[in-house]
Amino acid sequence: METPESAAEQFETYRPPLLGLAYRLLGSMWDAEDVVQDACLRWTGTDQAGIRELRVHLITVVTRLALDRLRSARAAREAYTGPWLPEPVATDRLGPLDTAELRDTIAYATVHLMERLSPPERAVFVLREAFEVSYGELARILDTTETSCRQMHLRTARRLAAGRHRFTLSEDDHAKLLTRFLEAVQNGDMAALIELLADDVVAWNDGGGKVRAVLWPVEGRHQVIPFVASLVTRYPLGTPRRVDVNGRPAAALAVDGVEQVVTIDVRDGRIGGIYAVLNPDKLGHVPG
Repeated sequence: METPESAAEQFETYRPPLLGLAYRLLGSMWDAEDVVQDACLRWTGTDQAGIRELRVHLITVVTRLALDRLRSARAAREAYTGPWLPEPVATDRLGPLDTAELRDTIAYATVHLMERLSPPERAVFVLREAFEVSYGELARILDTTETSCRQMHLRTARRLAAGRHRFTLSEDDHAKLLTRFLEAVQNGDMAALIELLADDVVAWNDGGGKVRAVLWPVEGRHQVIPFVASLVTRYPLGTPRRVDVNGRPAAALAVDGVEQVVTIDVRDGRIGGIYAVLNPDKLGHVPG
C-alpha cells in the first residue's frame, strides 16, 4: 500500500486534467476545486492495492462527485437572478488543451450550451468527446448500459451541434474581432456593428443579483445594437485589457465602474454570442 505522502504526490500529477474535467461538468472552478480536493482526500485514504488503472479510477471518482454536486446545484441555478453563465477561468488553470476536442469542450460557449443537458448527458458528452473514455467505462461510471451511453452521446451531440462551432479563427484573429467589436461599441459605430454581428446574435449578462444587469438574454442584431448603444451612452466604459479565458482571448473592462469579463462566440466570421459576466463572485479565476 502506498504511503499517504506518495499517494498524494501521485494524485498531484493528475490534478490539472481532473480540474479541467470537473470544470467542464460544473461550469464553476470554485466547485471544481472542491470536487477535486475531495477526490484527493478519498484517494489518499484508499487502499490502492486493488486499483489497476489510476487515471480511470480518478476520472470515475471526480465524475461521480461532480454529478452529485451538479444535481444539487441545478435548483439553485434555476432560481438564479437573471441568466446563469459559467465562471470564466484563466486558460492555464484548465488542464491540458493539446487536442481540438479538449479545446472545444472548454470553450465558453460550449460550457454554456452544456447547461441544457441533464447531468448524465453532460458526463457522457464530456468524457467521450474530451477524455476518450470508452462506452464500457462510461456505463460503469454512470451505472447504466453501453447502449444507453451510446444513445445519450448521439442525442447530446445532435442537440449541441446547432450551437457548437469549432474555432475557425486563429487566436490573433479572434482577439482582433473582439477588439473591433469593443471599439465599435465605444465609438457608437452602428455600421461596424451591423457588419460584425450575426443576424441571430444573442447577448447574455450575468450579474447574479449582485450588480445591475439585464435579467434576460438580448436576442437578435436588431435588439443587441440598440442595447449596446444605450449602454455606452449612459455609462462610461473603461479601457479593455486582454485576458485569456477558456482557451480564447476575452476582454476585462469596467462599465460604470463595475468590473466584468466579455467573451464572444464566433461563427462564419461573425459574432453569434456575447457573454458578459459581471457577478463579482465569478471573477476570481480571471487572470489579473
